[in-house]
Amino acid sequence: MVSSPAEDDRRAFVEAVRAFARRECGTREQRAALTRGGAEAHNQELNRRIAELGWSGVAMRPEWGGSGGGVTDACLLLEELAHGKVPVFGLGISMIVARTVQEFGTDAQRSDVVGGFCRGEVYAVAMSEPDSGSDVGSLSCRAEPVEDGYRINGQKTWISCAHYARAILLVCRTAPGPDKHEGISMLLVPTDTPGLTIRSIDTLGGREVNELYFTDAVVPADALVGVEGGAWPQLMAGLNFERVLCAAIFLGNARATFDDALDYVGTRRQFGRPIGSFQAIGHRIADLATELECCALLVHDVARKMDRDPGGRWSRQASMAKLKVTETAKRISIEGMQMMGGAGYTTEYDMEQHLRRNIISTVFAGTSEMQRDIIARSYRL
Repeated sequence: MVSSPAEDDRRAFVEAVRAFARRECGTREQRAALTRGGAEAHNQELNRRIAELGWSGVAMRPEWGGSGGGVTDACLLLEELAHGKVPVFGLGISMIVARTVQEFGTDAQRSDVVGGFCRGEVYAVAMSEPDSGSDVGSLSCRAEPVEDGYRINGQKTWISCAHYARAILLVCRTAPGPDKHEGISMLLVPTDTPGLTIRSIDTLGGREVNELYFTDAVVPADALVGVEGGAWPQLMAGLNFERVLCAAIFLGNARATFDDALDYVGTRRQFGRPIGSFQAIGHRIADLATELECCALLVHDVARKMDRDPGGRWSRQASMAKLKVTETAKRISIEGMQMMGGAGYTTEYDMEQHLRRNIISTVFAGTSEMQRDIIARSYRL
């Protein structure tokens, strides 16, 4: 079968990203230097270099600095960066914000935020609160409309990459309503806004997430993204994109984890032969490889469908991709550590980092339980 020019272009793009990853992050020493020994999940210098190559804006419109690609291109980029262990955790988060602003923002916001993202700026999105996680509609962080814009009070938690971000896309309540999904708005809040405090939360994965405290923080009226009080449909559209990007990232992580496990069992010898030659290990590898192939087919299929019909309702498929890939990534990490024995638990190998990175994947961007609920409801259950 003859491949199309678009397929050839994407194949060349993937090879370029892989070459970048090998050059910049191909050794443990390089990765340790870029992440302070694994304490940081994002390196801003690398992020800017990716932007300079024109890759960050691969799924953004040309008029705002992007290259006009789609969800498929975004997934390929994030998957290969994750597979190559490139520490740019903020890139995927920023892409979600940029895409939301591109779809619902004003031209001035698009020029600023989408353009900034394409130049390598980092953005964060703030939804979760101490008492509002999976039930986003119950959020209580309030932005009171005032003469000069909005005055914000409240707390957000588990906010990825806020400590690197130029601005935060805040999901907040601007008015009460008879339904909890009414009166919700999106505001762009620069991280240097007086009254905003960002405090990091220590986690197994290093410095990734933060708590945000708003105390009479005021933003201008033009900080509003989309419709005041009508952000719920905007949020739902963005969540589908987020889930597919999350699936792509953890597909890359899962591939890297599998590769490291395969390399180890192929070289570690016991009883005079590689441990991978024993049926107990070989069958494990076969099962994991099959699951990984299913994940890749699912993610790429959903991305293509979203590109063909951007206005379609893809909640079921996006949730399936996020659920399947993250559960598989977690499983491969646990199985990989088991197959490597004590070596998988040491910092001499990457496996313990894979476990720390992948174990949380089934929680953020919507827990596996929530994904199953969404899928079940799509069948009217």
